[in-house]
Amino acid sequence: MNSLIEAANRWVIEKYPYNSYHLLKSLEWVDTLAPDATLAVRLATLTHDMERAFPGPDQPVAKSFLDAEYYVAHSARSARIVGEWLRANGAEEALVRDVEALIRVHEVGGWREANLVQAADSLSFLETNIDLFLNMVRSGKRTIDEVREKFDYSLDRIQIAHATELARPWHREAIERLTALEAELSNARL
Repeated sequence: MNSLIEAANRWVIEKYPYNSYHLLKSLEWVDTLAPDATLAVRLATLTHDMERAFPGPDQPVAKSFLDAEYYVAHSARSARIVGEWLRANGAEEALVRDVEALIRVHEVGGWREANLVQAADSLSFLETNIDLFLNMVRSGKRTIDEVREKFDYSLDRIQIAHATELARPWHREAIERLTALEAELSNARL
């Protein structure tokens, strides 16, 4: 394993315990989708959400799960934080620029490498974050419809056909579990 990947792995685990598993699993997914992925793709995938580990006055707040302005701000802030970390850890400037560019578009993709980062993010989200989002419904923080929209968005945004097929079972399970929760909550109100 590359020493920067090892260091980034430790950084993710140490600084982002809240949801580090999602980032670690994203790296596994990109390695599955593209075993020949560049170091920039692998680093961007592993660190794409790191801004969430560093609260601060410039941290963006989402108005909804599909808030495009939030995703732009979140991606830009993550790119900046990861870029600073890479420079502090001796990464070459060309690598830093590539990683920052990929993180800035990790929500939307746009070219082969960016689509890999985005697909790995979606696959990992659908595999690892379903309970987190179901609990948002249970706590009243989000509605059933909002969470369904987020689950659908996570599948629909994938631009790599093979990755979409890999994501379908995870998405189906997420929707089934959300539907069961909806019935449970409806019965509890009766």
